[in-house]
Amino acid sequence: MNAEFERLRLPIDGEFTISRGAQTEAETVVVRVSDDAGQTGIGAAAPSAHYGETVDTVTAVLPALLDVVEAVDDPLALDRIERRLRETVRDNPAARTAVSVACHDLATRRLGVPLYRFLGLDAGLAPPTSYTVAIDDPEAMGEAADAATAEGYTILKVKLGTDHDRERVEAVREAAPDATIRVDANEAWTPHEAVAKSEWLADLGVEFVEQPVPAENPEGLRRVHERSALPVAADESCRTLPDVVAVADRVDIVNLKLMKCGGVREAVRMVHTARAHGLEVMLGCMIESTASIAAACHLAPLVDYVDLDGALLLAEDAYEGPSYEGGSLSIPDRPGTGVRPL
Repeated sequence: MNAEFERLRLPIDGEFTISRGAQTEAETVVVRVSDDAGQTGIGAAAPSAHYGETVDTVTAVLPALLDVVEAVDDPLALDRIERRLRETVRDNPAARTAVSVACHDLATRRLGVPLYRFLGLDAGLAPPTSYTVAIDDPEAMGEAADAATAEGYTILKVKLGTDHDRERVEAVREAAPDATIRVDANEAWTPHEAVAKSEWLADLGVEFVEQPVPAENPEGLRRVHERSALPVAADESCRTLPDVVAVADRVDIVNLKLMKCGGVREAVRMVHTARAHGLEVMLGCMIESTASIAAACHLAPLVDYVDLDGALLLAEDAYEGPSYEGGSLSIPDRPGTGVRPL
């Protein structure tokens, strides 16, 4: 097998703002792994500086990771490949994910089946995705909610973490009275704020609150879980498989992302670990290309909640494949992850 990669900049449709800051483009690194028969698997990394990764760190470690793939020289040896990737580069999960996705795509292309069928999953059981309403003034957030529901999205994920959170959620609820609303503070609140805000969030019909307090405050997360009027989900507090066990007694839901955990097979292990600890599971993403998010779409039947709108937030993408359209999963009828260049 042989492999190559390239960097891409993808413009976001407008400005995407959360409590930590704003961005207008998404940087990604696309990986292609090919075999001697001319089949090519495609994956991509969507690194997050919040977790210590950038496109520079990804491109720095990819040569070593791709050397592993070439050394194994068997696209179906997926467990061995992911294990060797972890042994070679301990951190940099987005970089490892890009290689893992490309190898899974290549393996299932060779077998002639979609990835979800290779995993024995039923695509018809995939939950609908939420659509993210980024932080803006309340009127603009209401307009974004109205536009999303007009396109068929029935679940909205509202970003919070400001001095005027209530006005923002009220505007979204007024614009989308029948929508399911979930909120995500991205670590912006204190435990006291989170508990207090959960009361009026519950009054506004919010389903659950995601990552209300900093990941560095696990006891604060426990206090919120014990006192909140709403179920609590962990995102930044749950990056790896051991984290699932660590947060199991202080949240109701874990938000798993391929870019955090480092590979397709590791994500599956995390889902089953969460189930064993009585947790519900959400499958999330970064703002990323279809080249990487496609693999998560194939895993969606495993989970309770889906937040896989990352590619939908782009102004343009370089790849097409599985996507959530109007909230419902659409997987092309072709082998692999279904990804191909536009």
